[in-house]
Amino acid sequence: EVELVESGGGLVQAGGSLKLSCVVSRFPLGDTFDHYAIGWFRQAPGKGNEEVSSIITEDGSTYYADSVKGRFTISSDAAKNTVYLQMNGMKPEDTAVYYCAAAGPYRVVPRPPEERVYRRRGRGTQVTVAS
Repeated sequence: EVELVESGGGLVQAGGSLKLSCVVSRFPLGDTFDHYAIGWFRQAPGKGNEEVSSIITEDGSTYYADSVKGRFTISSDAAKNTVYLQMNGMKPEDTAVYYCAAAGPYRVVPRPPEERVYRRRGRGTQVTVAS
């Protein structure tokens, strides 16, 4: 099954920016980057998981949670099997462990985000926003 490794977390002041990376590897035989949707999730202390953003790697279709619209941007680089999350205008409430996860493989990735099943995830990277 695919393996996902995140990087780019750290400490930033409110209003600052960070860019997270998620490298996807170890595709099963016959599967490629384009057969997946990759999502960024976060979990803050005492709170449940929140799907922050996701992207269908084949066509670049994106989803954003209302809490991050206009501030975060998700993108992908098929040549590097990597998905990025650019986070701008960060707020203390963005503090959480961020992890990426893979939904698929699909012959056709479901467009409604709620229909995707995420089977594999990375270990996560800590993001802390100081006020």
